Amino acid sequence: MNRISRSMMRAWAGLGTKYLPFADAASGDVPLSRLLRLSLFQVSAGMTLVLLVGTLNRVMIVELGVPASLVAVMLAMPLVFAPFRALIGFKSDTHRSELGWKRVPYFYRGTMVQFGGLAIMPFALLVLARQGHAAEIPPIIGQAAAALAFLLVGAGLNTTQTVGLALATDLTPPEKQPNVVGLMYVALLAGSIVSALIFGALLHDFTPGRLVQVIQGAGVATILLNAAAVWKQEARGAAKPRHAAAPDPTFQDSWSGFMAGDRALARLAAVGIGTLAFSMQDVMLEPYGGQVLGLAVSRTTLLTAAMAAGGLIGFSLASYVLSRGFDAFRMASLGAMAGVPAFLMIILAAPLLSPLLFGLGTFLIGFGAGLFGHGTLTATMNSAPKEQRGLALGAWGAVQATAAGIGVALGGIIRDTLSSLDGGSVMTPYLTVYSLEVTLLIAAIVTMSSLIGSPSGAAPSPTAPAR
Repeated sequence: MNRISRSMMRAWAGLGTKYLPFADAASGDVPLSRLLRLSLFQVSAGMTLVLLVGTLNRVMIVELGVPASLVAVMLAMPLVFAPFRALIGFKSDTHRSELGWKRVPYFYRGTMVQFGGLAIMPFALLVLARQGHAAEIPPIIGQAAAALAFLLVGAGLNTTQTVGLALATDLTPPEKQPNVVGLMYVALLAGSIVSALIFGALLHDFTPGRLVQVIQGAGVATILLNAAAVWKQEARGAAKPRHAAAPDPTFQDSWSGFMAGDRALARLAAVGIGTLAFSMQDVMLEPYGGQVLGLAVSRTTLLTAAMAAGGLIGFSLASYVLSRGFDAFRMASLGAMAGVPAFLMIILAAPLLSPLLFGLGTFLIGFGAGLFGHGTLTATMNSAPKEQRGLALGAWGAVQATAAGIGVALGGIIRDTLSSLDGGSVMTPYLTVYSLEVTLLIAAIVTMSSLIGSPSGAAPSPTAPAR
């Protein structure tokens, strides 16, 4: 029996190393268990994104009666902080500390800011929706409090993701980085899936009090997950001491050097257009399912899980293929191509009244976004000098988050504007937004066609398939 057990364990370990997309991300210095623990910051990020973009946008529009344009603007508040991701990455590259940490101080600051936003958010939303005794409070107070809450959550989320990804690249050699990207975003999507299921179950019988409990529970979970993620991850001595004589480069000099790299402007433009195309539906899908197809809150929340599952498969496939030398921008183009039929399915679901077609389209949107996101992020990491990892990842994150914020805001504004012009039609505004996203995906494909085969798209040193 012992011999059989040992043989089975060896076979299972070999199977995992051969087929799991991130199983060979580990190295001698950084075992897989340590990378899995580090990825917990992405689990908390996925939880927060599902709460904001998935659950809360449906609850605010349908259950609380907040106008979609106002909801879209609130969800786009992280846009205000997004451009500073490049600066945060640069600061974590050049941070001086007597304790010797570069990334950890910024990571903890971001975590506390995110927690603060989640702590005040539920009460701000109830005032915004004028629920109960909050109906006596002037509307401007609810709007200002909600805007502050969303801004704090966005600022903290942008900071922790930028610094966390930079720390992950610090810990791993270049040939392992595609798999590490896959692991980090598989954790993000896994957190999204589990959180969507949990939020859907907890809010099945919606009450304002239950909403307060769910959001504040997410805040506590953020603190616990992020603290566990970076515990003893960064070795002391990575940062220069404060009294070091060597001067640090200025942000302007570092940014100029980064932009002078291999097609940097074209790379960032591709990221922006593609992200905008995939993001305009973020504030649309769950209200679309509720208002056009008549789905309940628990069923529309599952759409977020379906999209996250598609993204999980997309990231896993991209990680497996990119680690074997596949061109990163070709992978991103394939993701944009997958998004075109996905949005066509969403469009056809309305006249056909087909929840199944709607769900399949949602899943395929996640799949295409997974391929696109992994491809563009891997290309960014391939082109980043060692001393500019934080800046490069921050630039990618700044463009990605800014485009996502603009997309969310535009989606809601276009929906409300067309609803008023079309005499209250429910279907037309949604279909217009989805058609615009198809057009933007085609533009992203055209933009990336010139980047395929560039040095930033090629893997540094493909890993050999595990035996």
